[in-house]
Amino acid sequence: QVQLVESGGGLVQAGGSLRLSCAASGRTFSRYAMGWIRQAPGKEREFVAAITWSGGNSRYSDSVKGRFAISRDNAKNTVYLQMNSLQPEDTAIYYCAAAGVNSLVEVTTTQNYGYWGQGTQVTVSA
Repeated sequence: QVQLVESGGGLVQAGGSLRLSCAASGRTFSRYAMGWIRQAPGKEREFVAAITWSGGNSRYSDSVKGRFAISRDNAKNTVYLQMNSLQPEDTAIYYCAAAGVNSLVEVTTTQNYGYWGQGTQVTVSA
């Protein structure tokens, strides 16, 4: 079992930055690939970024590539999402999630994530 709690969301102007954190409970955190998935009002959940269990590889959606960076600290049971050059279209609820798969293809599929946090709101004003 893995329990996830996100923090770091908020309101920021376009061009600004935010850093999201996700604290995980459970001894097996390092066995899961971790991802960030977002959901904007009226839209389906969208894969944003993921990192393999070791932290050695990551994957990003085309919409955030070059602006966002995912990282993890297995000693602290925490995964981060550094978001730079934020745009109004980045406005969404951001969820942290854990997946029992580890391939960079499988981590892009939201259905592969078995554990989810409650989400944190990110709002980017124009």
